[in-house]
Amino acid sequence: MPQVYGHMVHVTGPTSILGADGEEWKKLRKRFNAGFAPQHLITFLPHILEKSFAFLNNLDYFATTGRPFSLVKLTGTLTFDIITSVTMDVDFGAQKMDQPNEFTSTYHRLLETYASEQVDLPWFFTPYKEWKRRQLAKRVKETLTSIVQDAYTNRKHQGTKSRSVLSLSLEDNSDAITRGFIDEAYDQLSTFLFAGHDTTSILLSWMFYELSRTPHAMQAVRDELDNLLGPAAAIKETLRLWPPAGTARLTKPGAGIKVQTSTGEYDLEGVGVYNCAIMIQRDPEVYGDTANDFVPERWLQNETMTGAKQIPSSAWRPFERGPRNCIGQELANLEARLVVALVAPRYDFVKIGLGEVAVDGAGQPISDEKGHYKVASEMYPTRKVTPKPVDGMMMRVSLRYRATN
Repeated sequence: MPQVYGHMVHVTGPTSILGADGEEWKKLRKRFNAGFAPQHLITFLPHILEKSFAFLNNLDYFATTGRPFSLVKLTGTLTFDIITSVTMDVDFGAQKMDQPNEFTSTYHRLLETYASEQVDLPWFFTPYKEWKRRQLAKRVKETLTSIVQDAYTNRKHQGTKSRSVLSLSLEDNSDAITRGFIDEAYDQLSTFLFAGHDTTSILLSWMFYELSRTPHAMQAVRDELDNLLGPAAAIKETLRLWPPAGTARLTKPGAGIKVQTSTGEYDLEGVGVYNCAIMIQRDPEVYGDTANDFVPERWLQNETMTGAKQIPSSAWRPFERGPRNCIGQELANLEARLVVALVAPRYDFVKIGLGEVAVDGAGQPISDEKGHYKVASEMYPTRKVTPKPVDGMMMRVSLRYRATN
């Protein structure tokens, strides 16, 4: 599938697992599976907690100052710190607001070169942008390849027992490390860095927004934190409404693949197919008249249903399904559940600007018949490499109580 993801080559690299096919994909998936296994990720809980407490400190700052902030940006620095810790065992200090890190700044400038694109134009239509991407990508690669080389040296010659995803991927490597291996490892780290921080940041931003305007759901989350049922349902419902990524498949000529739809049969031979999760997951034939509403309790009710009343597993696919599902989905769920468990009891979020809650003459929120606060204007995602909230999810936050870390 290189043709499908080729425009992202400066972010994910030419040998990314995203675009690999056949035996090459199987080799890469096997090499990195162990690092993303649930039982292994649990060992990173202390690291994730450490980064999460830094996130709480930043929220405390905005709560005490009353300053508005971009929740996408704030959660993005959190997830950046987590993914680099888990995959590389490196701390870039992305959450230090008063000490911006050069690497994180360079990396986000690289992503910003894609943010305004509505179509993927050939490079010769935007030569300056392509030159800028190459320069920024070169600096990112210098840092990440140095990390790969250091991890190899530490593991093979110094006996370092790092359990990062990168370090585990080196276990079966021969004593000699080649340029090709370094480049391939860099491409995978780039892919994990991009997908692992951007998508989880979007998930957290939309979830706290939806919870802020659905008081009964927020209360359910707070009431059920002891067994994490509340966060699990809220996370799943957020991913249903606002899937942070998509997937595409390119069928080979001669494969004879056809698809049957309500409007007839279509031949997909040699066609690139985009699986639009946001449409699949809002299908009124499956989700009824609340298909476009934030209703986390549907997933708790679904566990007790059987047969035709149960939501089919194929109708929820933010991480996709089958052997090519998202390798990092367990990490994303672990991060989200932990962050919600720490944040939900302690803070109240208020959306400002686009998507803010409508109020009556007394300044009180106006509820609709489904228990959601009405909004003065609708929030929506826009393409910025991935489908981010259009305004970066501008918020104000207040403390429900003070807690010590």
